[in-house]
Amino acid sequence: MSDDRLIVALDVPNAIAGLDMAARLGNAVSFYKIGLGMLTGGGLALANELKQEHGKRIFLDMKFFDIPATVEAAVRGIAAYDLDFLTVHGDPSVVAAARAGVGGTGLKILAVTVLTSSDRADLDAAQIRPGAMDDIVLARASAAFDAGAHGVIASPQEAAAIRALPNAQGRLIVTPGVRPQGSVTDDQKRIATPAQALANGADHIVVGRPIWRADDPRRAAQAVVAGLSGH
Repeated sequence: MSDDRLIVALDVPNAIAGLDMAARLGNAVSFYKIGLGMLTGGGLALANELKQEHGKRIFLDMKFFDIPATVEAAVRGIAAYDLDFLTVHGDPSVVAAARAGVGGTGLKILAVTVLTSSDRADLDAAQIRPGAMDDIVLARASAAFDAGAHGVIASPQEAAAIRALPNAQGRLIVTPGVRPQGSVTDDQKRIATPAQALANGADHIVVGRPIWRADDPRRAAQAVVAGLSGH
């Protein structure tokens, strides 16, 4: 059986490969993330097919960032696909514009706080203000909630502190950077196991390469779901 707290990132080259992986995973997975890397490989078509023909939930990870009018228009277009989650950068003006684009649909806007592939050295290189990573993530999460975000994207290491924010009640925390015990970290820097992420307050975890790179992806997904029991 599947558990929609697990979102599998279909970071494969194109829609054909995505459909093949979804078929291999079968009913072990009910929720998929389709990201920017597949946009030119039929990502929107894949999202629509998995949602409408296979009954899967879909998280479209586009991380929109532009002037408010453009973000609102882009989100309005995405909302017509009847998908579940969409990411935008966590700047308050971007979040507010995205919420306006959602209209009366069920699309949930998730704000990116700080990418899980980033650490303090990366923020320094980007000339982001000084301060501890946790403090910056919390400040961005709180501002995004105030701007109307349905939830945030943050590493599992910051999930507990975000969950404790006064304005986090009823909001979603979705955590990438999740690696099952014994998996390689790849390019992720702020990571935790699936069980740790849920214990820290995450509503959903995102796992990609440890599942779709596995010799038996279905079994790998089932092992992650088994590790979520009791949380």
